[in-house]
Amino acid sequence: MITCIIIEDAKLARESLCRLIEANFSSDLCIVGIGETLSEGIELINSKKPDLVFLDIELPDENGLHLFEYFEQMTFEVIFTTSNENYAVNAIKYSAIDYLLKPIGIMDMRAALIRYQKQDQREPSSQKVKEMLETMKMGKPFGEKIALPTDDGFQVIRVDEILYCLTMDNQTNVYTIHNENFKVTHSLKALEELLPVDSFFRIHKTILLNLNYVKSFSKKDGGIVTLENGQRFDVDSQKQDEFSNVFLKRPRIIPNLGKGDLSSN
Repeated sequence: MITCIIIEDAKLARESLCRLIEANFSSDLCIVGIGETLSEGIELINSKKPDLVFLDIELPDENGLHLFEYFEQMTFEVIFTTSNENYAVNAIKYSAIDYLLKPIGIMDMRAALIRYQKQDQREPSSQKVKEMLETMKMGKPFGEKIALPTDDGFQVIRVDEILYCLTMDNQTNVYTIHNENFKVTHSLKALEELLPVDSFFRIHKTILLNLNYVKSFSKKDGGIVTLENGQRFDVDSQKQDEFSNVFLKRPRIIPNLGKGDLSSN
C-alpha cells in the first residue's frame, strides 16, 4: 500500500482528489494526511513519512516548488497537481517530473501510479527537481533540451535534434537527425503541446514534423513533404494550406550539422 499526502488549498480540488482515490484506487493508495498550505504539508511529511505527495504548485503561503528547500534528503516522491499551464508547469514538463492537470481523471491517475511504481528503475524525482530548480534560478531556457518519459525512465534529447515524431499501432516514437529512434509514453498530442510551436507542425494525425528539416512540399499526388534526408510524408489535405502558410511565414534556420548527422533512414 502506498501512503500519500495531499497538499492542496482549493477545497473542491482537494475533495475531488480524495473521492477519486477512495473510489478507484483504495487498494493502491492510502491517504494519511491532507494539508491546505505548504507549512501544513511540511509538518505532515515530517510526522506521517508518506511514500508519495500530491503537491499543488500554487499555494497561499508559498509556491509548492519551495517544498524541496525544506528537505536535505527526500524519502518521498512527488506528483505535482495544477490547473494552470504556466512557466513552472513547462519546467516540470521539460524535466520529466510527474504532474497531473486538474480536474484529475481516472486514466491520468492510473498512468501516474504506474510511473510511480517503476520509479526504482529511473532517476529519483528529487534529483530531477533539484536540477530543475537550479536551472530556473539561473534563468536558463528549458527549450534547449527536453526529457521525454519512456517505459523504463526518460530520454534526454536536444529539441533541435528531433526530426519527427510518429504514432503507429498505439505507440509513439521520436526519430532524431542521428538516425535513432526511441519509444515514449507521451501521446502525439502531448508532444505537440510540449514542443515549440514555431518549430514543429502536425502534418497528419500520426506525424509531427520539425519544420527546420523540411526540404520541399508539393501538392501533387495528394500533398507530399520531403525532408532534408529524403524521407517523404503525406500531408493531410485539410492541413496543406495551413502548413504552407506556417512554413513560408517563419524564419527557416537550419542548425549547422556535421557530416552524417542527417542520414537517410
